[in-house]
Amino acid sequence: MIIILKRGVSESEIDAVSDKLQEHGYQSHVTRGVEDTIIAALGAPSPQEKDLVAPQLQALDWVERVLFVSKPYKMVSRESHPEDSVFELGEHPDSTRIEVGGKKLVVMAGPCSVENLENTTYTAEQVQKSGATMLRGGAFKPRTSPYDFQGLGLEGLQILAEARRLTGLPVITEVMTPALVEQVCEYADVLQIGARNMQNYDLLREVGKSRTPVLLKRGLSSTIEEWLKAAEYILAGGNSRVMFCERGIRTFEPSTRFTLDLSAIPAIKKASHLPIIIDPSQGTGRRDMVISMSKAAIAAGADGLIIEVHPHPEDALSDGQQTLDTAQFESLMGDLKLIAGAVGRTV
Repeated sequence: MIIILKRGVSESEIDAVSDKLQEHGYQSHVTRGVEDTIIAALGAPSPQEKDLVAPQLQALDWVERVLFVSKPYKMVSRESHPEDSVFELGEHPDSTRIEVGGKKLVVMAGPCSVENLENTTYTAEQVQKSGATMLRGGAFKPRTSPYDFQGLGLEGLQILAEARRLTGLPVITEVMTPALVEQVCEYADVLQIGARNMQNYDLLREVGKSRTPVLLKRGLSSTIEEWLKAAEYILAGGNSRVMFCERGIRTFEPSTRFTLDLSAIPAIKKASHLPIIIDPSQGTGRRDMVISMSKAAIAAGADGLIIEVHPHPEDALSDGQQTLDTAQFESLMGDLKLIAGAVGRTV
């Protein structure tokens, strides 16, 4: 159940709705938007309690309307929040505040793995000059082989923080376990949940407790509904700043690393109010496809991109075959300005 309150509602009136919900066996989660305040009633009380509480709430002068959401992902659903969610990123004092979900596209760019300070800061400076709005980089790397480079850990986080200090670019990096959430939040502006962890529910609950924005990647073989339900875990925990990230799914096709599902963009846009970001690097595994898939994603309505960029991809410690060099990234950003303009967005 979703309760939409009238504009100008007071804190005492919000508390009154929450208290009424608790009396009838619900937990309440309050979302304060720029214009609207919405309370999600979470739980499964008896049908009798459900029938009692709705009329009582609707009778309150400060309640606009009461909605019953049929979807299992209630807070993520567009039924509960008809307008697109737009929110700010940039948690740290030296971060430039940016907006996601609005007219301006978010472009996250940087190395797959943080390797050293020199390469990371150079890449940050170059992608910023080309128009990137965030710096991506992995400090903790989940790798298919135990013998592949696993990341620098805490040192990698510190390198990302230094690159942010020099450029002002907010930082996005992956968190792999619940125990690491607090530490990664000290350094990151956005927490990335990787594809292999999309259904790691303990991790989802932990990032839900944090107030750091989250980028939730789609699982390798996950359906859209499973992805939406994973996001619901985070919102139900109290963290409403969540972005979806389509990064390709596993199919029978061997010519690409994964199959980048661009149809996920309109599917998510119809089902949910949350922004969606596209990862053409992971999604294809091929450098020669990253540029074309980036353009297609923006044309299809994506809210941004996350792209792997390295000064010398052939020397990268991970995923060099799908990584753009800085010149290729600069060229792509020039092309994206034209495409973004054609669909009413800016870069």
